[in-house]
Amino acid sequence: MKIAAFNIQKFGRSKVSDPDVLKILVKIISRYDIIVILEVVDNTKESVAALMQALNKPERKHHYALRISTRLGRTSYKEQFMFLYRDDMVKLVGTYQSDDEKTKGQDNIDRDPYILRFSCPNTVLKDLVMIPVHTKPEDAVKELDELYDLFVQVKEKWRTNNVMILGDFNADRPYVPKTKMKDIRIRSDENFHWLIKDGVDTTVSPENTNTYDRIVVYGDKMDQAVVPNSGKTFNFQEAYKLSDEQVCSYFHIFIIICFLFHSNTR
Repeated sequence: MKIAAFNIQKFGRSKVSDPDVLKILVKIISRYDIIVILEVVDNTKESVAALMQALNKPERKHHYALRISTRLGRTSYKEQFMFLYRDDMVKLVGTYQSDDEKTKGQDNIDRDPYILRFSCPNTVLKDLVMIPVHTKPEDAVKELDELYDLFVQVKEKWRTNNVMILGDFNADRPYVPKTKMKDIRIRSDENFHWLIKDGVDTTVSPENTNTYDRIVVYGDKMDQAVVPNSGKTFNFQEAYKLSDEQVCSYFHIFIIICFLFHSNTR
C-alpha cells in the first residue's frame, strides 16, 4: 500500500480549470492508495467536485473516495485537509476533527488536524491512523511540539499505537533551526521514526533545498511495516517533464512525500 502527502499551492478552481494541470493531478493521485492533499482553499467546493469527476472516470481501475475537513484557520484565510483513498483497498472506520482550544483550553495549532482511521486488510498493518499537518511557518516549533499531546489523545481515543503524522511540517530553517529540533517531543522521543530524514530536499526550487515535508510513524511495529527505504520524495517535475514556471505557477515549491507498507502476502 502506497501513501503520500502533497501540498498543492492554494488548490482551487484555477487549478482544475486548466486541463493540463488537472491531467497531471490525476496522474499523481492515481499513484497512491491514500493521499492527503494540503492547502485546499476553494470554499465553493467546485474544484474538489471537478477533481473527483476526473479521477473517477468509469474506465479507471480504482475508485477514489473523498473525505475533507471543515475550513480551518484563525483568520479569514482558511484551508482544508483533503483525503483521497481507494475504497477497494482500505476502509474508513473513523474520523476526528481535532480542536486544541476545546481539549486543552488553548489555541496553539492554527489548522487543527483532521484525523482519519483506516482498516487496511491488504497490509501487515491492519489498522492505521493518519494525522495530516500543515504548520503555520512562524509557529512551526510550537505546533510540532503540540502534536505529541494530540498523538496521546488519539492513541487513547482509538486504543491503537498505529499512528502516523505526515505533511508540510515546515521542519527546517528558518522556521525550525536544528537547535530547536530537540524541543519537539515527537522528535526527541525515540519511539517516533522520521521516514523523511534531515537533508532530503522536499522542494523543486533550485534556490531551496530544505526538508520541510515529513512523514513520522510511531513505534517499532509501524516502522517494521514500512518497506525499507520507501520513505522518499517523488519529483513530479522530473517525472512529467514540467518547466520551473509550470511547477511554481500551478503546484507548489514542494514535491510529494510518500512511502510503502508491506503487503500481507510477503
